[in-house]
Amino acid sequence: MLLDILKYPDKRLRDPSTPVDPREISTPEFQALLEDMFETMYAAPGVGLAAVQIGVMKRVMTLDIGINEGQLIKRDPKVVINPEFIASEGSLVWEEGCLSCPDLVVPVERFARVKVKALDREGKPIEVDGENLLAVALQHEIDHMDGILILDKLSRLKQDLYKDKIKKGQVVVR
Repeated sequence: MLLDILKYPDKRLRDPSTPVDPREISTPEFQALLEDMFETMYAAPGVGLAAVQIGVMKRVMTLDIGINEGQLIKRDPKVVINPEFIASEGSLVWEEGCLSCPDLVVPVERFARVKVKALDREGKPIEVDGENLLAVALQHEIDHMDGILILDKLSRLKQDLYKDKIKKGQVVVR
């Protein structure tokens, strides 16, 4: 089922998410939430979606940056529950967009490589090693779980300009 994606300035986007109780992961309701998150992320279209972006204040994300197979990009869906950074190195600047901040692209400095420990969709411990886009997506979605938006990465002047565009209806918030 397609879910509504919260858009800035919805105040819920600023609330920190709470950890998922591991006992909850195997429930049909939680597994249905994951399926709905993937469907919503793919339809948007996006490469990542944190639960907070659909109004569920839990530390869970869906990701799919794809796998290049020659001329094709194959889907590579990942579920990351209760993520914690355990390593990071390097830096890069990535032009990031966000499903919750329409019409906004921000150059964000991020770690080039990260390692995250988490639980998978079955509740099993995993480590996700991310480089480049996967590293950026992990950091971006974990920011969401902490109430941080790409808007916060802009100068005060550019933040104010974006907020003014929203107030004047110049940014399409669907």
